[in-house]
Amino acid sequence: MDTKVSLKLQLDKLDLQIIREMMNDAEISYADLGKKLFVSGGTIHVRIKKLEELKVVTGKKLSIDVRALGYDVIAFIGIYLEKSSLYDDVAKELRKIPQVVRVNYTTGNYSMFAEIVCKDIVQLRYVLHDELQKIKGIERTETLISLEESFNRTVVIED
Repeated sequence: MDTKVSLKLQLDKLDLQIIREMMNDAEISYADLGKKLFVSGGTIHVRIKKLEELKVVTGKKLSIDVRALGYDVIAFIGIYLEKSSLYDDVAKELRKIPQVVRVNYTTGNYSMFAEIVCKDIVQLRYVLHDELQKIKGIERTETLISLEESFNRTVVIED
């Protein structure tokens, strides 16, 4: 059986409600979440542990406004690889660059698409020129600088 299908079968309505609520407020206590969903805090605890074991919940992250911390440049980098078989090696090297916050293997014009967060344009130039261009397997890149993020949200979980 397909892993995705079997995972879907293991999640019930309460699991999905817990996921939805915690996506909106990961700091909510298990007791408060239990009250909201009409179950005990212990039930919430057991369900969260199950979701972690199933790798549905992979951690809890603090959401921050990077611009408020002085990171004024957000850029998206389209990466052309010399050959697609180099993806894993290039991804491993990109992971070593702290300003690279996200990497996706893509279809279309680019082999990979990366998001980079920098303090300023000087740091962006350094990352592009001194870090990215020295990675073996990258043929060339195309940089798109974000002028504004209109919104950022997670997927809506449906029953």
